[in-house]
Amino acid sequence: MDVAGTQTEAGSETRDGGGPAVDLGTSNRPTPTPSPRDCGPLNRCGGFTVVTDAAPDVTLADLASFRPTPPTVAGEPAGFGVVGMPTNLLAAASEERIPGTVLGWDVTVRFVPVAYVFDNGDGTTTRSATGGSSWTSLGQGQFTPTPTSHAYRDRGTYPVSVTVEYAASVDFGSGTWRPVAGVVRSQAAGYDVRVVEVRTALVDRTCVEDPTGPGC
Repeated sequence: MDVAGTQTEAGSETRDGGGPAVDLGTSNRPTPTPSPRDCGPLNRCGGFTVVTDAAPDVTLADLASFRPTPPTVAGEPAGFGVVGMPTNLLAAASEERIPGTVLGWDVTVRFVPVAYVFDNGDGTTTRSATGGSSWTSLGQGQFTPTPTSHAYRDRGTYPVSVTVEYAASVDFGSGTWRPVAGVVRSQAAGYDVRVVEVRTALVDRTCVEDPTGPGC
């Protein structure tokens, strides 16, 4: 730990009668060293600035009380899909900065999403660097492939979930982010996709004209 600051020395005084000078300064006294944990998030103690090069190494276990907000998961078309055609799955997560205390030090913990792992509900997974985008924002038509889409082979209802992996880092007040080894995972579940079959038939009248016709 380095301590930087300034200190003003008091002057000297001569006793009445021409006696020896008495040093009223404090130059021979030891300078108190402030503890970084007493200096607040900016590491400033009065006229001293504590340089936190001696800040402790942090592991994921030390961040157990810090958790990012769970992601969300959705899809399009909303809530259903078609056998053999891409269902576009979407997840949302964002960077977070959470202040707190780690190992007795004031700190800010940052979580940045770096990977999205979709559990498609049929025994397969899709890994992506992003949470995906809608067909409209991609300029694509419905039921076209995207980096996070999935085509189901059979009819049924599939429980979809997503696990987001976050890279963690910490800042002890110096403005420098120190990476923490490993990733923190957070999961979102509860999105069901009902997959149906679509059949076409050649008919001589529309369903409006013949509501009892094939496929009506």
